[in-house]
Amino acid sequence: MKNLKLKSRLLTAFLIITALPIFLITLAAGTIVRFQANSIEQTYDVKSDTIKLISNPLQILSRLTRGVYNEIVITSKQESERFEDETYINYLNSELKGKYSYIVLRKGDQIIYSGKNENLEYIKGYLPKYGKYSTDMEGGMYIDTKNPFLLKQQDFHFTDGSEGSIFVITDVDTLVPQIRSSAIQMVCSLVFVVILTAGVLIIWIYRSILRPLNTLHAATDAMKEGNLDYSIEGDPEDEIGQLCVDFEEMRIRLKELIEVRLKYEEDTKELISNISHDLKTPITAIKGYAEGIMDGVADTKEKQAKYIKTIYTKANDMSVLVDELSFYSKIDCNTMPYTFTNINLHDYFSDCIEELTLDLEVKNIEVVYRNETDPALKVSADAEQLKRVINNIIGNSVKYIGTRKGLIKIQIEDIGQSVKISIADNGQGIASKDLPYIFERFYRADSSRNSTKGGSGLGLAIAKKIIQDHMGNIWAESEEGKGTTIYITLKKCKEVTEYE
Repeated sequence: MKNLKLKSRLLTAFLIITALPIFLITLAAGTIVRFQANSIEQTYDVKSDTIKLISNPLQILSRLTRGVYNEIVITSKQESERFEDETYINYLNSELKGKYSYIVLRKGDQIIYSGKNENLEYIKGYLPKYGKYSTDMEGGMYIDTKNPFLLKQQDFHFTDGSEGSIFVITDVDTLVPQIRSSAIQMVCSLVFVVILTAGVLIIWIYRSILRPLNTLHAATDAMKEGNLDYSIEGDPEDEIGQLCVDFEEMRIRLKELIEVRLKYEEDTKELISNISHDLKTPITAIKGYAEGIMDGVADTKEKQAKYIKTIYTKANDMSVLVDELSFYSKIDCNTMPYTFTNINLHDYFSDCIEELTLDLEVKNIEVVYRNETDPALKVSADAEQLKRVINNIIGNSVKYIGTRKGLIKIQIEDIGQSVKISIADNGQGIASKDLPYIFERFYRADSSRNSTKGGSGLGLAIAKKIIQDHMGNIWAESEEGKGTTIYITLKKCKEVTEYE
């Protein structure tokens, strides 16, 4: 089920707090009232509307004594002398037992019989005078005192002619058990509904709000301890879920930044180590030859000239290394300013090949060039930096061709949105274990890192960074003993229509 948004959750919580208790209390009340009404009808043989039975208990109490009072009324009219029979009065009183009622008989102003003597003192002052009050078969008079009661009165004459009244007294404070039970059940139902509603809300809020927050809290604790691998998930359609998604993105980004930082520190250490290694050899050579001149080892002009030439060559190698380090630091820190222009690929490579051919002929290396693209095709590139890439790749090939007859093939193909430039040589090739690392800084396939072949070890690394800055790709394929091919892709220029 799709998670609700936070404001929808709040609306749902409001509806649960209001509607659910009302519904459950109404349902419980209806059930209790119907059950107790049926119980009252079966127990007391009182039939009436259910709501009236519960809402008007006086009516119930009045109906409980209806049968006995009906008999009293008939007796008073037909056989009033029976009220002088104590046995008959006891009989009437016994009929009222269990109905919270009893008989009181008065002759003149004297109470001659009471079915409940303990109540006589506080009710006798409230008994109506003879002829002042008359009750029909369904009625009764409510007497509101400290101990209220319901009174039914029937007047008659004794055989000696004196006035008499017989009363049916019903204790109002004593409700029938079903009504009391209904009240208790109502209270219990209310408490249960409140507890149930609170429980439902707590579970729902915990599952939909507190659980994600607890997960988020655990993730922040893990991050504080340095654990950036603690991953969390969230539903982007939900506010809290979106917070979890944002937190996860922040965690991933922070982890990447730390990894980049650690990699940078590792690369810096490696760079310093490589620079130290590559500078140590020429410095040692310069120092040794200079000492040879100072100590008189070079005792002839020929030796001195040789020593000085060697010192110059080593110093020149160091100068080249420093220059390339300076250039690489610029492009690695993205501070190298590029000047991109739309270059006609056919004209540009024709000029490059013409210049390279002259230099390579003296080194016994043949250049084969083939351009299979449209002569009008253009690429967006920095002409100077692209030439540096080509010179670095070809210079690297020249170093490893050896003494054999050299051959360098340059081919350009159209591959849709880009052009592919391949530069292949017939050199000694690169071992498969070294091929993935040839574009790394200072990497040389020989583990001893000797520099007898010249070079700084930065040429291909610089070429890779320049091509990447041109939004292109560079990779290599090689086979030992047969040669190496470097591939480059460059984006073609989009056609632009000019309007006057």
